[in-house]
Amino acid sequence: MSLSTPEILTAYDAVRSDKSPINWLLLGNATPTSQQLTLKATGEGGIPELIGHLKPDEVAYAYVRVQYANDAESVRVKFALIIWIGEQTRVMRKARVSIESGEVKKVLAHHSVTVDAGEVRDIDEEEI
Repeated sequence: MSLSTPEILTAYDAVRSDKSPINWLLLGNATPTSQQLTLKATGEGGIPELIGHLKPDEVAYAYVRVQYANDAESVRVKFALIIWIGEQTRVMRKARVSIESGEVKKVLAHHSVTVDAGEVRDIDEEEI
């Protein structure tokens, strides 16, 4: 499985760039029976927008840039990898996640936190 496609790498660079408004990307299977991960979506609306793209019967991998302030004078950036396994995902599909997520982590390498989520409430921007 090759995740180093130009489309994925370009989206990854955009999320990491302070000059780009794109602050998240989503990888998922091209079709329900496919084992190939592709770039499903990107966006500028942060975690709230990303959540709208997560489906309860799918596995997906999201990479998000989150900004937060320690005080009034400084804003910091953090990157999070979200491993989404929807509650209604088939058992055999869930089984592939352990191997697949290792490959995803090689491509989306720079992140401060990994969030395992199966429900929308597991993705809390304040926690990240």
